[in-house]
Amino acid sequence: MKRFLILLTTGWLLCPTINYGSETAQSRLYCESLRFRQGTTFGGTLDLSTIGGPPFNGELAPYSGNTWGSSFALYYGGLGNIYGVIYVDLPLGVDANGNGFDDFFEVAQGVNTTVTSGSYSTDISSGTVTATWSRSAGSKDGTCELDLYDDTYGDLGTYTCPFTLLEYTGPVTYTPGSNTVSAAISLTQTGNSANTLQGPILFVRSSTDRFNSLTNQPGVWTNAASQTLSFDSEFFSRGIPTWPTNYIGYVFFADGDPATTSSDYQLWVLSIGDTNDANANGIPDFSDDPASVTPPRVPLLSLALGKTNLLLTISGSVGHTNQIQEIGSLTLTNWQTTLSFLLTNDPQVISLPLPTGTSKFWRVAAQ
Repeated sequence: MKRFLILLTTGWLLCPTINYGSETAQSRLYCESLRFRQGTTFGGTLDLSTIGGPPFNGELAPYSGNTWGSSFALYYGGLGNIYGVIYVDLPLGVDANGNGFDDFFEVAQGVNTTVTSGSYSTDISSGTVTATWSRSAGSKDGTCELDLYDDTYGDLGTYTCPFTLLEYTGPVTYTPGSNTVSAAISLTQTGNSANTLQGPILFVRSSTDRFNSLTNQPGVWTNAASQTLSFDSEFFSRGIPTWPTNYIGYVFFADGDPATTSSDYQLWVLSIGDTNDANANGIPDFSDDPASVTPPRVPLLSLALGKTNLLLTISGSVGHTNQIQEIGSLTLTNWQTTLSFLLTNDPQVISLPLPTGTSKFWRVAAQ
């Protein structure tokens, strides 16, 4: 009688399921602006800001070509507080690992001590800047020593300014379509795991170059403080000869740092590296035409009692993987896969051990 009740129960609970999953790529997001902290010298301080202040936001932002700029507030001894604008050249681009990105903006790559030039101006004078840059490989933090020489007052000192690269990395899950790619990012700031960015992003493939060119649609991401960062539509492309699995484009935020008083840190670069290539045609699945896959039909199941075992008959799509899962009680959720096999016949009979001592429940997942 006990076996009879078990057979009735297990037969009633056999339920086929079908599982499909998104694909995953890796991404890196970095800001084109640098975050400077207060620079100091003997008897003086230097603060950079693109939004006025105080408080100062420390942003040194792209200006023109290889020149970055910001407003500044300088406190220098007998001259008191001086306000002006400053422009500084970044070190010339180097790409030691050949991945298409300037090593200066890649935390994994270091910046040897490099000297560049610049200029500044105030309401009372102007002068030249000598910048000495350095940053160790693997560190988001570096140092920039700004030596200001005034055309009227002479040497105003060398200000040691710590700076930070703003870089995030993490997975991108995506589902490719014939005309669009639906994706979701989950990013963590390099060197500060408490800072995160996450949210959806939708790409539209180019009608004339659908494997290499996409345009993201406007969207919104959320940071760890539950603040929203909205971004506009930008162009993305694939095709760097040394890294054909990378897609690169800008992300322009309405406000890249909602914690400050005005819009700042707006221009970022997003790269998506996808090594998935299901049909091995050299085009990552991210922008390839989705494969036409016919899902398996819902299996038909029956259960019979053998002399020493249970006989589970599965009628389904040949060539698809099936998983037999079991659990000891329906109040639990941790179904365990006991057998995974390729359906080679329709129908196909699988032998299951008889339950001993307690009830057991089974289900089948067709993939």
